[in-house]
Amino acid sequence: MSLAQTRKPTACLALADGTVFYGQGFGAIGDTVAELCFNTAMSGYQEIMTDPSYAGQIVTFTFPHIGNVGVNPEDDETADPVAAGMVVKWMPTQSSNWRAVTQLSDWLSSRGRIAIGGIDTRRLTRAIRQQGAPHVCLSHNPDGVFDIAALVNKARAFPGLTGLDLARDVTCTQSYRWDEMRWAWPVGYQPQTNARHKVVAIDYGAKRNILRCLASAGCDVTVMPASATAEDVLAQNPDGVFLSNGPGDPAATGVYAVPTIRGILDRNLPVFGICLGHQMLALALGARTIKMNHGHHGANHPVKETETGKVEITSMNHGFAVDSQTLPVGVLETHVSLFDGSNCGIRLTDRPVFSVQHHPEASPGPQDSFYLFERFAASMDKAAAEL
Repeated sequence: MSLAQTRKPTACLALADGTVFYGQGFGAIGDTVAELCFNTAMSGYQEIMTDPSYAGQIVTFTFPHIGNVGVNPEDDETADPVAAGMVVKWMPTQSSNWRAVTQLSDWLSSRGRIAIGGIDTRRLTRAIRQQGAPHVCLSHNPDGVFDIAALVNKARAFPGLTGLDLARDVTCTQSYRWDEMRWAWPVGYQPQTNARHKVVAIDYGAKRNILRCLASAGCDVTVMPASATAEDVLAQNPDGVFLSNGPGDPAATGVYAVPTIRGILDRNLPVFGICLGHQMLALALGARTIKMNHGHHGANHPVKETETGKVEITSMNHGFAVDSQTLPVGVLETHVSLFDGSNCGIRLTDRPVFSVQHHPEASPGPQDSFYLFERFAASMDKAAAEL
């Protein structure tokens, strides 16, 4: 019997169906409700917790060793953790990494995020796969006193992500410039001083490393809020437009984002989208999106590029997908998941417009998909040459 099993529980995870998992709490104290997903990545827990695409979700990590590399400000994907909480098999280990600045538990506590350890994550992951992503309430109380009925009721009252526009909660409040490039040894992050293209990135919950990849591909990036109109974007006179990742239901965010995207498409500018940006581009072109059973979350997802047959190992984080059966004439499916055949990319046949579901900036390959940023830059080079 493990040490976590012999201690008095200080945290519990209550599912809407009444199932309860007990364990040891760490991080912040209190309750939080969210959708529960699982992530299969073996590293990058800090980046996952600060990825805005995880808004409204608690993340179960299937890899047991969490906490061993600690936390440092360079690896944040946004200013604060966005995921509602975390679930792990073993309690966080002591950090052992030269870049670590603080411990995972202390970091979570200071950022108001609740976590639970000592959980049978295999059993929990099987339940998610079989039943779909459940609504849960995660509670941490050092006294070990829990009102289980109340926690289950909180989980049942959670509205779910379908119909929720969460991009408004995580987008920037005003426009800003970005010039920081990808991290490189031994200098770390350096500014882009020789940009060739002016790009507007619409922020639906953008990860910093996506912006770094755009800068590394030669882009001078202006980030604009999710609510920006086509007129706002075009007033910047961009060479291309990037549609970022983000959380929530693409159809809900699309209420205001789709008209903007359509206005941009009317100008025949190069457009590149990732994740939520991919889904909303598809909506703007006339396709539909669907809620997945448990989504794709991890750093080991094989994706096939249909036009070349090349297989890339990708990072994914999405609970909605583009329904490839609804793609209109003139829109090609460029990438598919080799796990379940779901859509992972599209492009227009007559314009330099394309998008992918996976995250090429996360580099699990490690560089399998960076060509997509170079493809975007090349499309802007070609457009400039044709003027």
